[in-house]
Amino acid sequence: MPLYNRLKEYRARLGVNQQQMGAMAGVSRQTISQIERGDYSPSVTLALKLAKLCNVTVEDIFIYEEGTDHETNR
Repeated sequence: MPLYNRLKEYRARLGVNQQQMGAMAGVSRQTISQIERGDYSPSVTLALKLAKLCNVTVEDIFIYEEGTDHETNR
């Protein structure tokens, strides 16, 4: 899926580690790690919560780029 993110960058700006960010967002450290690696796409609710914690918009953290996968519309 062509969803990229800058969560690690914004988390670093807050000065918190993955464990702390997870606690703030109500998820595990592993979930934060998976999002940062691009292995997990968060729900809309979680994406909004992370953006609010970072005091930015969802679009500042998450970037969707079409055309990188050969998906077809069915």
